[in-house]
Amino acid sequence: MSARYIDPFEPAQIRRLVERFGSPLMIIDCQRVRAQYRRLQRALPGVDLHYALKPLPHAAVVRTIAAAGGWLDLATTGEVQLVSRLGIDPARCIHSHPIKRDKDIRNALAAGVNLMVADNPDEVRKFRAVRGEAELLLRVSFRSPGAVSDLSRKFGCDPEHALDLARLAARLGIQVRGFSFHVGSQAPNALKHVEAVEACARLLAMARREKLGRCDILDIGGGFPIDYVKRVPDIGRFCAPIRAALGKLPKSVRVIAEPGRYIAGPAAICVATVMGRAERSGLWWYYLDDGVYGSYSGQLYDHGNYPIETLRQGGELKASVLAGPTCDSIDVIAENILLPKLKAGDLIVGRNMGAYTWATASEFNFFPKPTVVSVNEVPGDLGKVEGD
Repeated sequence: MSARYIDPFEPAQIRRLVERFGSPLMIIDCQRVRAQYRRLQRALPGVDLHYALKPLPHAAVVRTIAAAGGWLDLATTGEVQLVSRLGIDPARCIHSHPIKRDKDIRNALAAGVNLMVADNPDEVRKFRAVRGEAELLLRVSFRSPGAVSDLSRKFGCDPEHALDLARLAARLGIQVRGFSFHVGSQAPNALKHVEAVEACARLLAMARREKLGRCDILDIGGGFPIDYVKRVPDIGRFCAPIRAALGKLPKSVRVIAEPGRYIAGPAAICVATVMGRAERSGLWWYYLDDGVYGSYSGQLYDHGNYPIETLRQGGELKASVLAGPTCDSIDVIAENILLPKLKAGDLIVGRNMGAYTWATASEFNFFPKPTVVSVNEVPGDLGKVEGD
Protein backbone atom coordinates (compact mmCIF):
# COMPACT_ATOMS: atom_id res chain seq x y z
CA MET A 1 0.00 0.00 0.00
CA SER A 2 1.30 3.46 -0.87
CA ALA A 3 3.11 5.43 1.82
CA ARG A 4 0.79 8.31 0.94
CA TYR A 5 -2.26 6.29 1.91
CA ILE A 6 -4.31 7.97 4.62
CA ASP A 7 -6.45 5.56 6.61
CA PRO A 8 -9.71 7.43 7.27
CA PHE A 9 -10.83 4.76 9.72
CA GLU A 10 -8.15 5.62 12.28
CA PRO A 11 -9.44 7.60 15.31
CA ALA A 12 -7.46 10.78 14.56
CA GLN A 13 -8.71 10.85 10.97
CA ILE A 14 -12.28 10.12 12.06
CA ARG A 15 -12.18 13.09 14.44
CA ARG A 16 -10.67 15.30 11.73
CA LEU A 17 -13.41 14.37 9.24
CA VAL A 18 -16.18 14.90 11.79
CA GLU A 19 -14.77 18.32 12.63
CA ARG A 20 -14.84 19.18 8.92
CA PHE A 21 -18.11 17.58 7.79
CA GLY A 22 -20.16 17.16 10.97
CA SER A 23 -22.14 14.22 12.28
CA PRO A 24 -23.71 11.80 11.49
CA LEU A 25 -21.12 10.88 8.91
CA MET A 26 -20.47 7.97 6.58
CA ILE A 27 -16.83 7.65 5.52
CA ILE A 28 -16.13 5.63 2.36
CA ASP A 29 -12.54 4.53 1.85
CA CYS A 30 -12.06 3.93 -1.88
CA GLN A 31 -8.74 2.22 -1.17
CA ARG A 32 -10.69 -0.45 0.67
CA VAL A 33 -13.13 -0.67 -2.26
CA ARG A 34 -10.18 -1.42 -4.54
CA ALA A 35 -8.72 -3.90 -2.05
CA GLN A 36 -11.99 -5.85 -1.76
CA TYR A 37 -12.38 -5.89 -5.53
CA ARG A 38 -8.86 -7.26 -5.97
CA ARG A 39 -9.30 -9.90 -3.28
CA LEU A 40 -12.38 -11.23 -5.03
CA GLN A 41 -10.56 -11.07 -8.38
CA ARG A 42 -7.83 -13.28 -6.96
CA ALA A 43 -10.39 -15.65 -5.47
CA LEU A 44 -12.34 -15.91 -8.76
CA PRO A 45 -9.76 -15.55 -11.55
CA GLY A 46 -11.28 -15.19 -15.00
CA VAL A 47 -14.67 -14.08 -13.63
CA ASP A 48 -15.89 -10.63 -14.68
CA LEU A 49 -16.97 -8.86 -11.49
CA HIS A 50 -20.03 -6.62 -11.92
CA TYR A 51 -20.33 -4.50 -8.77
CA ALA A 52 -24.00 -4.48 -7.71
CA LEU A 53 -24.91 -0.88 -6.95
CA LYS A 54 -27.83 -1.74 -4.66
CA PRO A 55 -26.00 -1.88 -1.28
CA LEU A 56 -24.04 1.36 -1.80
CA PRO A 57 -25.01 3.30 -4.95
CA HIS A 58 -22.50 6.09 -4.42
CA ALA A 59 -20.73 7.81 -7.29
CA ALA A 60 -17.28 7.46 -5.71
CA VAL A 61 -17.67 3.69 -5.44
CA VAL A 62 -18.91 3.41 -9.03
CA ARG A 63 -16.01 5.49 -10.32
CA THR A 64 -13.52 3.47 -8.27
CA ILE A 65 -14.79 0.15 -9.66
CA ALA A 66 -14.78 1.49 -13.22
CA ALA A 67 -11.23 2.83 -12.83
CA ALA A 68 -10.12 -0.58 -11.55
CA GLY A 69 -11.41 -2.18 -14.76
CA GLY A 70 -14.56 -3.60 -13.18
CA TRP A 71 -18.08 -3.98 -14.50
CA LEU A 72 -21.42 -2.89 -13.01
CA ASP A 73 -24.69 -4.63 -12.14
CA LEU A 74 -27.71 -2.34 -12.37
CA ALA A 75 -31.21 -3.13 -11.19
CA THR A 76 -33.26 0.06 -11.61
CA THR A 77 -33.70 3.02 -13.90
CA GLY A 78 -32.17 5.26 -11.22
CA GLU A 79 -29.00 3.17 -11.23
CA VAL A 80 -28.88 3.30 -15.03
CA GLN A 81 -29.16 7.08 -14.86
CA LEU A 82 -26.38 7.31 -12.26
CA VAL A 83 -23.84 5.39 -14.35
CA SER A 84 -24.89 7.33 -17.45
CA ARG A 85 -24.22 10.64 -15.65
CA LEU A 86 -20.80 9.32 -14.68
CA GLY A 87 -19.97 8.46 -18.29
CA ILE A 88 -19.53 4.72 -17.66
CA ASP A 89 -19.36 2.56 -20.78
CA PRO A 90 -22.80 0.86 -20.94
CA ALA A 91 -21.20 -2.21 -22.52
CA ARG A 92 -19.68 -2.88 -19.08
CA CYS A 93 -23.12 -3.00 -17.43
CA ILE A 94 -25.91 -5.52 -17.09
CA HIS A 95 -29.48 -4.92 -15.90
CA SER A 96 -30.26 -7.80 -13.58
CA HIS A 97 -33.69 -7.08 -12.08
CA PRO A 98 -35.92 -9.98 -13.22
CA ILE A 99 -39.14 -7.93 -13.11
CA LYS A 100 -39.19 -4.71 -15.13
CA ARG A 101 -41.66 -2.18 -16.43
CA ASP A 102 -41.62 -1.48 -20.14
CA LYS A 103 -40.15 1.96 -19.44
CA ASP A 104 -37.34 0.36 -17.41
CA ILE A 105 -36.43 -1.81 -20.40
CA ARG A 106 -36.55 1.11 -22.81
CA ASN A 107 -34.62 3.44 -20.52
CA ALA A 108 -31.86 0.84 -20.17
CA LEU A 109 -31.72 0.29 -23.94
CA ALA A 110 -31.65 4.04 -24.58
CA ALA A 111 -28.63 4.24 -22.26
CA GLY A 112 -26.91 1.42 -24.15
CA VAL A 113 -27.44 -1.35 -21.59
CA ASN A 114 -28.82 -4.31 -23.54
CA LEU A 115 -28.03 -7.42 -21.47
CA MET A 116 -30.96 -8.02 -19.12
CA VAL A 117 -32.53 -10.72 -16.97
CA ALA A 118 -35.96 -12.40 -16.97
CA ASP A 119 -37.30 -15.30 -14.95
CA ASN A 120 -40.82 -16.13 -16.17
CA PRO A 121 -42.88 -16.24 -19.39
CA ASP A 122 -44.63 -12.91 -18.81
CA GLU A 123 -41.29 -11.15 -18.43
CA VAL A 124 -39.80 -12.83 -21.49
CA ARG A 125 -42.74 -11.67 -23.59
CA LYS A 126 -42.03 -8.05 -22.61
CA PHE A 127 -38.89 -8.26 -24.76
CA ARG A 128 -40.68 -9.28 -27.96
CA ALA A 129 -41.02 -5.66 -29.07
CA VAL A 130 -37.27 -5.02 -28.58
CA ARG A 131 -35.96 -8.42 -29.64
CA GLY A 132 -33.43 -6.90 -32.00
CA GLU A 133 -31.88 -4.83 -29.21
CA ALA A 134 -32.15 -6.67 -25.90
CA GLU A 135 -30.45 -9.93 -24.97
CA LEU A 136 -31.47 -12.10 -22.04
CA LEU A 137 -30.05 -14.09 -19.19
CA LEU A 138 -32.66 -16.41 -17.70
CA ARG A 139 -32.58 -16.48 -13.92
CA VAL A 140 -32.84 -19.86 -12.23
CA SER A 141 -33.84 -20.36 -8.60
CA PHE A 142 -31.73 -22.36 -6.16
CA ARG A 143 -33.24 -22.00 -2.71
CA SER A 144 -30.73 -21.36 0.07
CA PRO A 145 -32.41 -21.25 3.49
CA GLY A 146 -29.01 -20.97 5.16
CA ALA A 147 -28.31 -17.59 3.57
CA VAL A 148 -29.07 -14.45 5.58
CA SER A 149 -31.35 -13.34 2.73
CA ASP A 150 -32.65 -16.11 0.45
CA LEU A 151 -33.04 -14.20 -2.82
CA SER A 152 -34.18 -17.28 -4.75
CA ARG A 153 -37.40 -17.17 -2.74
CA LYS A 154 -38.45 -14.01 -4.56
CA PHE A 155 -36.84 -14.43 -8.00
CA GLY A 156 -35.91 -17.17 -10.44
CA CYS A 157 -37.61 -20.04 -12.26
CA ASP A 158 -37.37 -23.67 -11.21
CA PRO A 159 -34.43 -25.39 -12.95
CA GLU A 160 -36.81 -27.81 -14.68
CA HIS A 161 -38.62 -24.86 -16.31
CA ALA A 162 -35.52 -23.01 -17.50
CA LEU A 163 -35.31 -24.71 -20.91
CA ASP A 164 -39.00 -24.06 -21.58
CA LEU A 165 -38.30 -20.39 -20.89
CA ALA A 166 -35.38 -20.48 -23.33
CA ARG A 167 -37.59 -22.17 -25.94
CA LEU A 168 -40.21 -19.43 -25.53
CA ALA A 169 -37.56 -16.73 -26.02
CA ALA A 170 -36.25 -18.50 -29.11
CA ARG A 171 -39.76 -18.72 -30.61
CA LEU A 172 -40.15 -14.98 -30.04
CA GLY A 173 -36.80 -14.24 -31.69
CA ILE A 174 -35.17 -13.03 -28.45
CA GLN A 175 -31.47 -13.78 -28.07
CA VAL A 176 -30.73 -15.91 -25.00
CA ARG A 177 -27.17 -15.35 -23.81
CA GLY A 178 -27.29 -17.79 -20.91
CA PHE A 179 -28.45 -18.30 -17.35
CA SER A 180 -28.05 -16.56 -14.01
CA PHE A 181 -28.66 -17.34 -10.36
CA HIS A 182 -28.18 -15.76 -6.94
CA VAL A 183 -27.93 -18.04 -3.93
CA GLY A 184 -28.66 -15.28 -1.42
CA SER A 185 -26.77 -12.82 0.72
CA GLN A 186 -24.05 -13.79 3.24
CA ALA A 187 -23.96 -17.40 2.06
CA PRO A 188 -22.67 -19.64 4.89
CA ASN A 189 -20.58 -21.74 2.47
CA ALA A 190 -20.11 -22.33 -1.25
CA LEU A 191 -22.12 -25.55 -1.54
CA LYS A 192 -25.17 -23.85 -3.06
CA HIS A 193 -22.97 -21.95 -5.52
CA VAL A 194 -21.43 -25.24 -6.66
CA GLU A 195 -24.83 -26.91 -7.00
CA ALA A 196 -26.09 -23.99 -9.08
CA VAL A 197 -22.99 -23.85 -11.31
CA GLU A 198 -23.25 -27.56 -12.08
CA ALA A 199 -26.98 -27.37 -12.82
CA CYS A 200 -26.57 -24.31 -15.04
CA ALA A 201 -23.69 -25.96 -16.89
CA ARG A 202 -26.10 -28.73 -17.86
CA LEU A 203 -28.72 -26.18 -18.90
CA LEU A 204 -26.22 -24.30 -21.08
CA ALA A 205 -25.19 -27.52 -22.81
CA MET A 206 -28.78 -28.59 -23.47
CA ALA A 207 -29.77 -25.12 -24.69
CA ARG A 208 -26.83 -25.04 -27.11
CA ARG A 209 -27.73 -28.48 -28.45
CA GLU A 210 -31.25 -27.20 -29.16
CA LYS A 211 -29.83 -24.00 -30.69
CA LEU A 212 -31.90 -21.85 -28.34
CA GLY A 213 -29.48 -18.92 -28.49
CA ARG A 214 -25.81 -18.15 -28.06
CA CYS A 215 -25.93 -19.42 -24.45
CA ASP A 216 -22.37 -18.36 -23.73
CA ILE A 217 -22.74 -16.55 -20.37
CA LEU A 218 -23.20 -17.82 -16.82
CA ASP A 219 -23.95 -15.25 -14.10
CA ILE A 220 -23.16 -16.70 -10.66
CA GLY A 221 -24.61 -13.77 -8.71
CA GLY A 222 -23.22 -12.68 -5.37
CA GLY A 223 -23.65 -13.76 -1.77
CA PHE A 224 -19.93 -13.72 -0.90
CA PRO A 225 -19.77 -13.18 2.88
CA ILE A 226 -17.96 -10.57 4.96
CA ASP A 227 -17.14 -10.27 8.65
CA TYR A 228 -19.54 -8.48 10.92
CA VAL A 229 -19.52 -9.41 14.60
CA LYS A 230 -19.18 -13.03 13.49
CA ARG A 231 -16.13 -14.06 11.46
CA VAL A 232 -16.54 -15.74 8.07
CA PRO A 233 -14.09 -17.84 6.01
CA ASP A 234 -11.32 -16.17 4.04
CA ILE A 235 -12.65 -15.39 0.56
CA GLY A 236 -9.98 -17.50 -1.15
CA ARG A 237 -10.99 -20.58 0.85
CA PHE A 238 -14.69 -19.79 0.45
CA CYS A 239 -14.38 -19.60 -3.34
CA ALA A 240 -12.15 -22.66 -3.80
CA PRO A 241 -15.08 -25.05 -4.50
CA ILE A 242 -16.59 -22.46 -6.85
CA ARG A 243 -13.32 -22.20 -8.77
CA ALA A 244 -13.25 -25.98 -9.12
CA ALA A 245 -16.82 -26.08 -10.45
CA LEU A 246 -16.21 -23.21 -12.88
CA GLY A 247 -13.07 -24.95 -14.14
CA LYS A 248 -15.27 -27.65 -15.67
CA LEU A 249 -17.17 -25.19 -17.89
CA PRO A 250 -16.31 -24.88 -21.59
CA LYS A 251 -13.76 -22.12 -22.14
CA SER A 252 -16.23 -20.41 -24.49
CA VAL A 253 -18.53 -19.60 -21.54
CA ARG A 254 -18.04 -16.14 -20.06
CA VAL A 255 -18.60 -16.17 -16.30
CA ILE A 256 -19.76 -13.06 -14.50
CA ALA A 257 -20.59 -12.35 -10.86
CA GLU A 258 -22.56 -9.65 -9.05
CA PRO A 259 -20.72 -8.83 -5.79
CA GLY A 260 -22.23 -5.98 -3.81
CA ARG A 261 -21.87 -6.41 -0.06
CA TYR A 262 -18.43 -8.03 -0.36
CA ILE A 263 -17.01 -4.92 -2.02
CA ALA A 264 -19.00 -2.21 -0.25
CA GLY A 265 -19.49 -3.56 3.28
CA PRO A 266 -15.92 -3.29 4.65
CA ALA A 267 -15.26 -0.07 2.74
CA ALA A 268 -17.28 2.31 4.93
CA ILE A 269 -17.84 3.24 8.55
CA CYS A 270 -20.60 5.30 10.10
CA VAL A 271 -19.85 7.84 12.81
CA ALA A 272 -22.48 9.17 15.21
CA THR A 273 -22.31 11.65 18.08
CA VAL A 274 -23.84 11.30 21.54
CA MET A 275 -26.60 13.94 21.76
CA GLY A 276 -27.54 13.24 25.36
CA ARG A 277 -27.77 10.58 28.04
CA ALA A 278 -30.06 9.34 30.77
CA GLU A 279 -29.77 6.69 33.49
CA ARG A 280 -32.74 4.34 33.36
CA SER A 281 -33.21 1.23 35.52
CA GLY A 282 -29.54 1.21 36.39
CA LEU A 283 -28.33 1.48 32.77
CA TRP A 284 -26.94 4.48 31.00
CA TRP A 285 -28.83 5.24 27.78
CA TYR A 286 -26.88 7.20 25.18
CA TYR A 287 -28.87 8.96 22.46
CA LEU A 288 -27.06 9.32 19.13
CA ASP A 289 -27.71 11.53 16.11
CA ASP A 290 -28.04 8.37 13.96
CA GLY A 291 -30.15 5.27 14.47
CA VAL A 292 -32.20 2.47 12.94
CA TYR A 293 -34.13 4.93 10.77
CA GLY A 294 -30.77 6.20 9.51
CA SER A 295 -27.49 4.35 8.92
CA TYR A 296 -28.47 1.49 11.21
CA SER A 297 -31.50 0.72 9.03
CA GLY A 298 -29.63 -2.43 8.03
CA GLN A 299 -30.50 -3.86 11.43
CA LEU A 300 -34.16 -3.79 10.36
CA TYR A 301 -33.88 -4.55 6.65
CA ASP A 302 -30.65 -6.54 6.32
CA HIS A 303 -30.32 -8.50 9.61
CA GLY A 304 -27.24 -6.36 10.27
CA ASN A 305 -25.16 -6.78 13.42
CA TYR A 306 -22.33 -4.28 13.16
CA PRO A 307 -19.13 -4.01 15.23
CA ILE A 308 -19.65 -0.86 17.31
CA GLU A 309 -17.08 1.02 19.40
CA THR A 310 -16.52 4.38 21.02
CA LEU A 311 -13.51 6.60 20.48
CA ARG A 312 -13.47 7.43 24.20
CA GLN A 313 -10.71 5.46 25.87
CA GLY A 314 -10.40 4.45 29.52
CA GLY A 315 -12.96 4.05 32.24
CA GLU A 316 -14.84 1.03 33.51
CA LEU A 317 -16.91 -0.78 30.90
CA LYS A 318 -20.55 -1.16 31.88
CA ALA A 319 -23.63 -2.52 30.14
CA SER A 320 -25.25 0.37 28.31
CA VAL A 321 -27.87 1.15 25.66
CA LEU A 322 -27.33 3.01 22.40
CA ALA A 323 -30.47 4.65 21.07
CA GLY A 324 -31.21 6.60 17.92
CA PRO A 325 -32.48 10.17 17.81
CA THR A 326 -36.10 9.71 16.76
CA CYS A 327 -39.17 9.68 19.00
CA ASP A 328 -39.91 6.05 18.10
CA SER A 329 -39.30 3.44 20.81
CA ILE A 330 -37.94 0.86 18.34
CA ASP A 331 -35.09 3.23 17.48
CA VAL A 332 -32.56 1.37 19.62
CA ILE A 333 -29.23 0.34 18.09
CA ALA A 334 -27.77 -1.87 20.84
CA GLU A 335 -28.68 -3.02 24.33
CA ASN A 336 -26.29 -4.35 26.97
CA ILE A 337 -23.31 -3.10 25.00
CA LEU A 338 -20.19 -2.62 27.13
CA LEU A 339 -19.07 1.01 27.10
CA PRO A 340 -17.23 3.44 29.34
CA LYS A 341 -19.30 6.29 30.73
CA LEU A 342 -19.94 8.65 27.83
CA LYS A 343 -20.99 12.26 27.59
CA ALA A 344 -22.54 14.49 24.96
CA GLY A 345 -20.17 14.98 22.05
CA ASP A 346 -18.47 11.58 22.27
CA LEU A 347 -18.21 9.66 19.00
CA ILE A 348 -19.57 6.17 18.27
CA VAL A 349 -18.21 4.28 15.25
CA GLY A 350 -19.92 1.43 13.42
CA ARG A 351 -17.51 -0.69 11.35
CA ASN A 352 -18.22 -2.65 8.15
CA MET A 353 -21.23 -0.45 7.44
CA GLY A 354 -20.93 0.12 3.69
CA ALA A 355 -23.78 -2.17 2.65
CA TYR A 356 -27.50 -1.52 3.16
CA THR A 357 -27.02 1.34 5.62
CA TRP A 358 -26.94 4.80 4.02
CA ALA A 359 -28.63 3.24 0.98
CA THR A 360 -31.70 2.24 3.01
CA ALA A 361 -31.69 5.16 5.47
CA SER A 362 -34.63 7.54 5.74
CA GLU A 363 -35.14 11.02 7.16
CA PHE A 364 -37.92 10.00 9.54
CA ASN A 365 -38.72 12.61 12.17
CA PHE A 366 -36.72 15.03 9.98
CA PHE A 367 -33.42 13.73 11.25
CA PRO A 368 -31.16 13.93 8.18
CA LYS A 369 -29.36 11.02 6.60
CA PRO A 370 -25.61 11.06 7.27
CA THR A 371 -23.32 13.18 5.18
CA VAL A 372 -21.16 10.96 2.97
CA VAL A 373 -17.48 11.61 2.38
CA SER A 374 -15.20 9.56 0.15
CA VAL A 375 -11.45 9.34 0.71
CA ASN A 376 -8.59 7.96 -1.44
CA GLU A 377 -10.65 7.73 -4.60
CA VAL A 378 -7.79 8.43 -7.00
CA PRO A 379 -4.77 6.12 -6.48
CA GLY A 380 -2.35 8.87 -7.51
CA ASP A 381 -3.92 11.39 -5.13
CA LEU A 382 -4.49 9.35 -1.99
CA GLY A 383 -5.93 11.18 0.94
CA LYS A 384 -8.15 13.49 -1.09
CA VAL A 385 -11.55 13.89 0.53
CA GLU A 386 -14.82 14.44 -1.33
CA GLY A 387 -18.01 15.28 0.56
CA ASP A 388 -21.65 15.16 -0.53
